[in-house]
Amino acid sequence: MNVILKKHLPRRTFLRGLGSVLALPLLDAMVPAFSSAASKSPARTAILYFPNGIQVPAWNMDVEGGDVPLPQTLARTLEPLEKYRNDFSVLRGLTVNGGRALGDGPGDHGRAGASYLTGAHPKKTFGKDIQAGVSMDQYIADKVGSKTRFASLELGCEEGIQGGNCDNGYSCAYSNSISWRTPAAPNPPEVRPRAVFERLFGSEDFEQDPAVRAKKEKYRRSVLDSLAGDAKRLQNSLGSTDRRKLDEYLYAVRDIETRIQRTEASNVEVKPTMDKPPSSIPENYQEHTRLMFDLMASAFQTDSTRVITFLMAIEQSNRAYREIGIADSHHGLTHHGGDKEKIEKCIAINRYQVEQFSYFIDKLKATDDGDGTLFDHIMVTYGSGLSRDHDHDDLPLVITGRGNGLFHLGRQVNYANETPLANLHVAMMHQMGVPAEQFADSNGDLPYLSNL
Repeated sequence: MNVILKKHLPRRTFLRGLGSVLALPLLDAMVPAFSSAASKSPARTAILYFPNGIQVPAWNMDVEGGDVPLPQTLARTLEPLEKYRNDFSVLRGLTVNGGRALGDGPGDHGRAGASYLTGAHPKKTFGKDIQAGVSMDQYIADKVGSKTRFASLELGCEEGIQGGNCDNGYSCAYSNSISWRTPAAPNPPEVRPRAVFERLFGSEDFEQDPAVRAKKEKYRRSVLDSLAGDAKRLQNSLGSTDRRKLDEYLYAVRDIETRIQRTEASNVEVKPTMDKPPSSIPENYQEHTRLMFDLMASAFQTDSTRVITFLMAIEQSNRAYREIGIADSHHGLTHHGGDKEKIEKCIAINRYQVEQFSYFIDKLKATDDGDGTLFDHIMVTYGSGLSRDHDHDDLPLVITGRGNGLFHLGRQVNYANETPLANLHVAMMHQMGVPAEQFADSNGDLPYLSNL
């Protein structure tokens, strides 16, 4: 039983030592004794995006009715979510009209990424003077960002080129980012686990230059080693329940740090003629995504941010997935022309990415957060801005997390085709405290979404 302290800790309490700062998870000691609002946790939002669309027969489940339980047999691509069938829902019929050509001709990949969270039709500029819209995550960040260390985090697993022309006159910036701070300013995702780790747990004065950071790293001890004294003093003042929570959290941070260090050690190339900083980007896709998901969970658990966007890969990704025996470019495979072997490879890639998404659900359900787990207090969408044949209607979309009661899970909801995806974004913004009456092309509420 936890001891009730006379002095309670502020929610934004940090451990400090030798240039490092570590935010803490919600502890009982952060809630005033006997408070009726004990451990009430805020809502969070995570938007997960995968590129290049889907193979419809392997994703869609044709079940009748507007709101029905998930069928007994899941579609092939979604089978890795079987053990969570009561913890996610599939939404069908949602559309992003801004992703369509609207007279601009080819360029579906560029439009898909740029319009997904903005609802805007991006301007084709052949690499100059980009123009899209402000994304829904940034409206949320503007509302709740002052309550956390970081208004939002933009993360990913594939680095893209931010300038130049990538898709038939559409700037590469459109394909590489789904988060837009202003109509002309995308938020490029951070793909390096080490950089994310340092932002969350390292120096308060984060050094942007990777070469400078690498030199500093040679002289730094482990983040947790530098914080050991402060951690011990705090533990001595906590009750048994909070000591256990703190021990589990510090163990998880140490595990992330150790995995990053192993990656850096295996990726470093010894070149006596140059001082090259080691890479912290794992070559293995599974290890990369899972490191990033662990960092995301830690960022939410410590209330360092309440808004994260995450790119499983950039739009028009040419990544090869050798981990599952596929050496071909993902984007190239999607232009399969009916070739059954290429279609099967596309399905395998989509399914492999869903496997990583499954890991994130498991992480959220296993992470304590106030009066429940992170899963209880987060809204997560997993989807793409492209469906069949590079279309922008009936988009593939899975929702998970209970969002403090917003999401009704274990269902397939079939909306009328051409229902704006922006309707979902408005509902999520409302749950995050953003009083948006309308966003992009939204035209009303989504029925069946909530069990509130």
